[in-house]
Amino acid sequence: MLRGGERTPKPTNPAEAQFLAIGPGAAAWLIEAAAAGTRRIRAKMADAIALAKLHGTADVDRALGTAATVGRFAEGDLLSILGHQGEHDPVEPIRRSETHSLQPGTSAWSGFGSN
Repeated sequence: MLRGGERTPKPTNPAEAQFLAIGPGAAAWLIEAAAAGTRRIRAKMADAIALAKLHGTADVDRALGTAATVGRFAEGDLLSILGHQGEHDPVEPIRRSETHSLQPGTSAWSGFGSN
């Protein structure tokens, strides 16, 4: 999610360029982390670069995108998200139809106002 329109971060040094080369999730993370006033952004970017070398850029980019979407910018959040992704298949969440709902029906309201 990009706030305030379509902003694209521009690297100002080689470390930033290396971080943004991870992918669009990295760019989204940087925008959202800056907007949230996250501390130690450069150190967290360096951690993400190191993790990308260990886990691959696709997995780290996906984790950064998830972190940006849910606002997770604390120490260890990226590693935690990577661990979760590693334990679960990268599939879309299951969306149940109304026939599988746990929500009670509205039949109790059918007589409301008929007196």
